[in-house]
Order: sequence, then structure tokens, then C-alpha cells
Amino acid sequence: MSFLEIASLSKNYGPVAAVAGVDITVAAGSRTAIVGPSGCGKTTLLRLIAGFEAPDSGRIVLDGKLLANGGASVPAHLRGIGLVAQDGALFPHLTIAGNIGFGLDRKEPKRDERIAELAYIVGLDKSVLKRRPHQLSGGQQQRVALARAMAMKPRLMLLDEPFSALDTGLRASMRKAVAEMLESAGITTILVTHDQSEALSFADQVAVMREGQFSQVGTPRDLYLRPKDRMIAEFLGDAIILPAKISGGFAESPLGRIAVDSKERRDLARIMLRPEQILLATASRKELAAAKSGVLFGEVTESEFGGAACAVAVKLLNSPDLPEAAAIGSTPLILKKPGVDAPSVGDIVCVSVVGKAHVFN
Repeated sequence: MSFLEIASLSKNYGPVAAVAGVDITVAAGSRTAIVGPSGCGKTTLLRLIAGFEAPDSGRIVLDGKLLANGGASVPAHLRGIGLVAQDGALFPHLTIAGNIGFGLDRKEPKRDERIAELAYIVGLDKSVLKRRPHQLSGGQQQRVALARAMAMKPRLMLLDEPFSALDTGLRASMRKAVAEMLESAGITTILVTHDQSEALSFADQVAVMREGQFSQVGTPRDLYLRPKDRMIAEFLGDAIILPAKISGGFAESPLGRIAVDSKERRDLARIMLRPEQILLATASRKELAAAKSGVLFGEVTESEFGGAACAVAVKLLNSPDLPEAAAIGSTPLILKKPGVDAPSVGDIVCVSVVGKAHVFN
């Protein structure tokens, strides 16, 4: 049985449909990420779940309890849901201890010990409890906001882009720490983000949102390797889209004969490869001149050094003679390769593919 169930949920603001018939189920103790471009309805959906907005239609059921049904809605403070906002939304006039314990009864036994325990759980030293929010770093403030939300022992935690203001290194470590904390506490979590890599690394389930609706919902691996359409493919990462002819589980494409994830026969199809599926091996012009059928060569036309990874542009030199292949061959493949052995401009490389290409429906 699902822990959170959302069915046909809609919310309009005048003529604008912010959420337009959303359906999703979330398992107990799991992590779900909702990802999509700005303005697609992510934050509105989160506000509907939290109870800050009432839906125009549809249902929200949490752990068997009906929270919203059309215009009827249980107030936010009675839902048992925690929320961490993008900016932390800490109270500037309160100490860190006051912020963490804001929702706790002042007469609660061992209240101070509970606050100190929550600070420890989110990785804060006890010494910061007497400080004010402005005396902490952005990462520390987000930890305080998380501790404050956890203080109420929520059944469901909502995270509204809580890491977006952090620098890259801190963002990754903070995301991992938060995921581990919520998992150990057994708290079901929904993360809203516009960062694709964040969604893929954080969640058990990812929902891609577009114009108020979910375009595709599935595991991170399924969405990344088997996106429903080109928009989802390119939104979740770099993608190489090629024309192909499909037969017997293989595609005849500008990159040669490639295994695909479909047995269906199609004379005109579009396939997708992720750049990391394309391998480059150093070759020579002599090898190019003596190239055998089925061996593909290319020339490096650009190489942009980026430290650990370099962006490399490869122009295909002997692409198979297929429909649209000439156009593909004149457009360089943009790949990312380790900086330590990235090829240089002018290098001849042998191009090969690993794994299966995905065939769009």
C-alpha cells in the first residue's frame, strides 16, 4: 500500500493551470524527486501537499487519511508534514536553539536535550545553539531548517530546492548527508528541484514535470536510460539523438550497427545514446585509409579543457551511407572525456559504442 497517494490533482490561478491533473504514489520511507523547468508547477504541487493551498479538484491521501478532496482540505498544521524551504526561512530574532525548538512545547520534558540531539543529528556542533541565523553559513542554516522540521517528527518531509543556494562542493555533501539522515529516521521525502543530477542521485523515484503535468515517472535509471521522449532525454542530461533503421534488436545508424532496447521493426526511428556510451580510441590517418567496413573513425575538431572532464567535439569521417547520415556526419558529436587523456584537436580517433541505444516511441 502506498504511503502518499495523489489522484487527478489540479490547481488553477485564473486562466493558468499551475497543476493540471497530477497522479503519483509514494512508498513509505522512500525518496521522490520532482524535477522540471521553472514555472512547470513543482512548488505549487508541494504547497498543495503541505496544505498551504487547497486544490480545485483531485485527492491527496497520506497514510490512509484523506487530506484534500476538491475544495475540502485539512489545515497545514494538522497534516504532520515537515517543510524545508529554499532559503531555510529561519527566524532571525531567535537563537539556533530557538529555531530548532520552535514547534516543541516549552513544557515538554527534556526539551533542551531534544534540541541538542536534533542539532547533532544534522551535524551541528552544540556550540552553535546560542548563535543567531546570520552568524551561520548557508549550509549550517539549511541544517537548522532541517532540524526544525524534524523536531515535529513529520510523517512526510517536503524539501523545496533546499540546496540551491549552496556552492557545488557543499551542495553535494549536504545532499548526501540529508538523504542518509532522512533514511535512518524512516521519513518519507519529496524533493522539488530544477537540478537534474540532484534529482537522479537523491531519489528512488523521479517525476519529470512539464506544464503542470508529469511527463514521466520512474526510477532514476529508467528515466535516464529510457526516457519517454526527446524533451525528457535532453532535460535529464546530454543526449545524442540519431536517425536509425531498426530490425531484430539492432539499429543501422550513422554510428554503425548498434544494439537497441526494442525488437520492433521500424524503417524510420530515432535512437538515443548518452555521451558516456561512446568510446574514443587513438588512431592514425593510415588506419583511417585502411578502414574496414563497420569500423568508424572521427577527427577531433575541438577540445575544451575543464579539469577532471573535457568537452570534446568529434566529426565523423566515414559514417555509413544512411538517410540523414550525411547531416549527422557533418555535425560533431559533443562528448565529455577524462581530462588526463583527452584527445587533442586534429587527432584521429576510432569511435565505438557500448551498451544499448534507446528507441523513442
